[in-house]
Amino acid sequence: MGVLTNKIKREDLKPGDHIYSYRLAYTYSHHGIYVDKGNVIHFTRGEGQEIGTGTGLDHIIGSSLPQHPLDNPCPICSDQSRSDGVISSCIDCFLSGGDVYRYEYGVTPAFFLAKARGGTCTRASSESEEQVIHRAFYFLRKGFGVYDVMKNNCEDFALCCKTGWKVIPTVDGGQSGQAATFQAAAGVILSVPVAFLARSSPVGYAATSVARLVASCGTFCVNRYINDIGVRRDVVKVVLEE
Repeated sequence: MGVLTNKIKREDLKPGDHIYSYRLAYTYSHHGIYVDKGNVIHFTRGEGQEIGTGTGLDHIIGSSLPQHPLDNPCPICSDQSRSDGVISSCIDCFLSGGDVYRYEYGVTPAFFLAKARGGTCTRASSESEEQVIHRAFYFLRKGFGVYDVMKNNCEDFALCCKTGWKVIPTVDGGQSGQAATFQAAAGVILSVPVAFLARSSPVGYAATSVARLVASCGTFCVNRYINDIGVRRDVVKVVLEE
């Protein structure tokens, strides 16, 4: 655990840990709450769900779970790959062949900014193990709303279980660390005036490129930071109603 990686060994997992594993060659990560005895509660789109981005990207992302043949379901947690919403599965199905990483809570501003990739840590503090697991099982029974890859995803679910906070749903932008990072990166890319750079001299191009790189890095870091659930103020405490 540290600035370079949050990778841990399975035997080091503790009940109430927020864990994640990368998918599609580290393109994105899937998040969940480790309960105990190799069980993970997590929020997934499910197979064939016409939800998420509302674009063709949904067909690429697909389900966050491994697909077992119909006649050969997982012997531990059965065939959860065709379920949707908040589900409980074994850690092998959750990891889908990947490594396990532990999300970090209560990090310093410097540590947060040093983690260039979002979806790995937060400034917010975690509540107790008992409260985290209680919320996870509550959402397992009651659900966590409709899955949306930008506004209500697996990381949002795990963050809510750990902190009890949820971003107000009327917000247009992404809510989780991953979503905020993708949006910040897209904003930086779109801000570069390609046509202007093409007309510049080699020296002017180099100088402009360096200046814009520095400015873009600053913009990227600021956007990530202000969208962290431990910093932003457009959040509400979730009340669990039995």
